[in-house]
Amino acid sequence: MSKYHKIENIKFEGDNLLIKIDGKDRSFPLSEISSVLKDASDEELNSYVISPSGYGIHWPLLDEDISIDGLLGINHHPSVNKKFAQQL
Repeated sequence: MSKYHKIENIKFEGDNLLIKIDGKDRSFPLSEISSVLKDASDEELNSYVISPSGYGIHWPLLDEDISIDGLLGINHHPSVNKKFAQQL
């Protein structure tokens, strides 16, 4: 299994997700990530599973998933997104 990212030190402070991705500390506003996470309790937020490959994070109590590439704004298929955008 290939490793996408090394994910460490997931914490929540105020309305922010604090996370270390590939050795770099980052902060993301929950309101920009997910309305489900933004409205979740501390217990729900702190019950998460990091995928073994480092692809993403899953919150089983919320049935919510986020991809690390999505957080970082990495786009793997720009031509697909461009085609979709043209249809709008």
